[in-house]
Amino acid sequence: MKVFKFGGASLNSVERIKNVGSILANYNGQPLTVIMSAMGKTTNALEKVADAFYAGNNEEALKLFQLVKQNHLTTAKYLLVTSYNQTLNDLTSFFTEVEWLLHDKAVQSYDYYYDQVVCIGEMLSSRIVSAYLNESGITNQWLDVRDLLRTDNNFREANICWEETKQNISEAGILENPSIYITQGFIGATDQNESTTLGREGSDFTAAIFANLLHAENLTIWKDVEGIMSADPKLFPSATLISELSFMEVIEMAFYGAQVIHPKTIKPLQNKKITLQVKSFLNPSLPGTTISNKASKNLPPVIVVKNKQILVHLQSQDFSFVGEKPMSRLYQLFGELNIKPNLIQTGAINLQVCLDDWEEKISQLAAMASEIFDVQLEKDLTLLTIRHYTEDLLTQMLQQKDVVLIQKNRETVLVLYR
Repeated sequence: MKVFKFGGASLNSVERIKNVGSILANYNGQPLTVIMSAMGKTTNALEKVADAFYAGNNEEALKLFQLVKQNHLTTAKYLLVTSYNQTLNDLTSFFTEVEWLLHDKAVQSYDYYYDQVVCIGEMLSSRIVSAYLNESGITNQWLDVRDLLRTDNNFREANICWEETKQNISEAGILENPSIYITQGFIGATDQNESTTLGREGSDFTAAIFANLLHAENLTIWKDVEGIMSADPKLFPSATLISELSFMEVIEMAFYGAQVIHPKTIKPLQNKKITLQVKSFLNPSLPGTTISNKASKNLPPVIVVKNKQILVHLQSQDFSFVGEKPMSRLYQLFGELNIKPNLIQTGAINLQVCLDDWEEKISQLAAMASEIFDVQLEKDLTLLTIRHYTEDLLTQMLQQKDVVLIQKNRETVLVLYR
């Protein structure tokens, strides 16, 4: 069994969906589980729908959702012939899931509604692609991942219930009935059948879960770059391909915010010694990047840039040292709010925490932390991380930057700047 994952960029047009078909045609008849993301910028569009609904503007939310509907209906129209009517019925069922919700009034958390709305993107894309593949002679079975991947109710960052998921996948008969299976990434469901998401870019993690539980020989993630690059080539045209990486190195890169692989992806693969390949869907003949237990050697500097950062300044209210109890309480707050600090710098009576700017969670953190700290927020910052840095490169990268905070060790430097 092989597991493939196709991201939104590989599905963002009729031509690219046909290209996915061409790639899968090379594996026709082989056991294959294919994880699909939402098409193109669909997730961003659905986030706007959820925002409008939660703000109480149901009419605006329905209007925005109509644009999402129309985009998928147009794609289906240009791709499908014999299966169009049946696929339209299936798409309409998914549309109805969201439209019923958008006629209601928000009584639960934003994160809950976010998941119920945003999850539809993967359902729509995978259903259309599955129908197209069947019409093209690539026989496949479509599966609703919400029937398989069981999670808790930690909406927007749901945790996998591994034993229940393992049982569900086993009962689905994927291993006993070798075929091509098409399902969705990024989403799951609680035991109450409420849709959940696994965190932004969580489709990689979904693929790793399936690879682990299906004892896959390898996992291939298909992207719009030739493999894992030393930096985002859109920001740094001189970025180079890294042909081989260790699991450990990729974990470090993901921890610091590199968007190539979801941070949770590696552990399920490493536990089963499953090789991960990152390849280009634009040119499948390229070798791409292979990630395994093999140690990484002679790596170039790896650059990660994260925008929309916020620095939380925390100072003890009575000028006492920031000791064990306040630090323990702060980490407890991180856990309660499901927040991962990107950088922490401590002093005698103060500490600074760099976070992604999730407005609602940051507001909650500031309010709760104000019980033990004086709290100030500094927004609109950028976090630069360089693995395997050189001083010359660091100097070059920081030209004309107003540095707020810097941390270094032998391998990695992190710089927060305005």
